[in-house]
Amino acid sequence: MDSQLTESVLVTIKSAAAKLTGIKRREYMAEVALQYCDGSPRKAERWFGWGRDAVQTGLNEKRTGIRCVDNVKARGRKRTEERIPKIAEEIERIVAPHAQADPKFQTPFAYTRITAEAVRKELLKNDALKDAVPCRQTVGEILNRMDYRLRRVVKTVPQKRFPRPTRSLPTSTLAAKPLVRTTIA
Repeated sequence: MDSQLTESVLVTIKSAAAKLTGIKRREYMAEVALQYCDGSPRKAERWFGWGRDAVQTGLNEKRTGIRCVDNVKARGRKRTEERIPKIAEEIERIVAPHAQADPKFQTPFAYTRITAEAVRKELLKNDALKDAVPCRQTVGEILNRMDYRLRRVVKTVPQKRFPRPTRSLPTSTLAAKPLVRTTIA
């Protein structure tokens, strides 16, 4: 290690790199690698704990002046529907006959009585998808992403019970009739 890099300087350099992101971080790592590590990504990896690929990319960007674009959206695992497009069609085919729109049309969701486990069992019957059928939890998440919600389907909403007609109630039919008193002599 270079004599000018003390422990406190190392901590400061690592801290500064941790606070930067993307192109600025790679640019900083390349400058430090050129100044303290003779432009070697392996030395920068060993001394500072940085990924040597990131340091190498920073050095190349500095040398050529061309900025590498980060493809952040391509990271991570793709959804099951993206990896197996046919599974969404099959789930739609299975669930659609059991679905009903929100009775009051307050939400865009379709309510269904069929469970994720039942959908999974139906998917397992399909020989083309047999090896690619996800677990029950994933099937439930796919149903939610497709705007299906598991809820008891409401056939009709029962009407409210009306109060018994009384003479004091102004809307009562009995109140409209005059009260006739008969006296017995």
